[in-house]
Amino acid sequence: MTDPITPPPELEQKWIDEARTINDDIEVSVLGPRGIDTPPCAEAWATATLIAELRSRVEALEAAHRPKPPGLKELALEDLEVLITDLANHGMGFKAENIRRALEALPDD
Repeated sequence: MTDPITPPPELEQKWIDEARTINDDIEVSVLGPRGIDTPPCAEAWATATLIAELRSRVEALEAAHRPKPPGLKELALEDLEVLITDLANHGMGFKAENIRRALEALPDD
């Protein structure tokens, strides 16, 4: 398999042939990975490929660091805490230990 920023040898050769066909006096200044001169389109191709790869990696990192929304289990436990607090504020004790244990036993989303 070729390096993602190195075009296949056939493509490099095609670019070289095309560049020389267009203009025999063409000045080819890009030194390719195999030590041969490659036309500027090879450099553009390599740059575009590298940019696409970097963009893909940045998007993956951003997605991995984006906060995940709370799951249904977590939301239910939060609602239970609010209910217990509200009832306590109105003089009604309500511990709901069995409900809490049942919610905590559920698998995480």
